[in-house]
Amino acid sequence: MTKVEIPRETEDLASAVVHAAYEVHRSLGPGLLEAAYQECMAIELAHAGVLVSREQTLSLNYRGQVVPNVYRADLIVGERLLVELKAIEAVHAIHRVQVTTYLRILRLPLGLLINFNVPLIKDGITRVLNLDFRGEGQTGVVTPPSASGAKRPFASSRLCA
Repeated sequence: MTKVEIPRETEDLASAVVHAAYEVHRSLGPGLLEAAYQECMAIELAHAGVLVSREQTLSLNYRGQVVPNVYRADLIVGERLLVELKAIEAVHAIHRVQVTTYLRILRLPLGLLINFNVPLIKDGITRVLNLDFRGEGQTGVVTPPSASGAKRPFASSRLCA
């Protein structure tokens, strides 16, 4: 089994994001569009003094060629944590795979997949690990790596506060 060590700074950011999600969900409840939750999460995180980038357009490197602007990350928190937001009936495996792919391209160890369309927000938060993350020198948002290398399955766990 692959062990991924999440840097303490990333775990601290994840805690701040979970707290922000609780606050936003407590104030707004389920039923809004994803864009509303994204804006409110950004406000909540900024209010807590956490650096957050919204809708950051990212590129990837494929066979030595840069492919610009191929995807958008909903939130990148503190340049160390990917947060993918949803407001859907149910999260499916493809959503977790999407987060896993983003994590691998960004070389980040951890992402949070948050679905706001749930009665209790704790049931809508999933931690997603990058099983290819190796630590040293791989924290922070960096130029995406080449697309070569074996793909690994996603790992996730429900977050129970």
